[in-house]
Amino acid sequence: MSIIWYMAVMAGITYLIRMIPFTLFRKKIKSPFFRSFLYYIPYAVLSAMTIPAIFYSTGNLYTATVGTAVAVVLSYFGKPLTVVALCSALAAFAADFIF
Repeated sequence: MSIIWYMAVMAGITYLIRMIPFTLFRKKIKSPFFRSFLYYIPYAVLSAMTIPAIFYSTGNLYTATVGTAVAVVLSYFGKPLTVVALCSALAAFAADFIF
């Protein structure tokens, strides 16, 4: 029974988070500063949540660093997301045998 309440609260909060900006900002935002601020917020939040999770995911800082380095290099060369994810996971797994 409590899971229904949890889901109802989660649905309400999710709805409010998405509804409030539409009710507060009815006109188009014309400020270039505020528009650029809102444009970069998702990237900043995603980075702030992802980077710590990357380095604590394996339980070993060295293996996480190796996996991250492989992911950054492959991403820089424009490889697909699946290739980057698989290769970085394999690199971290292989580094676990070394460290």
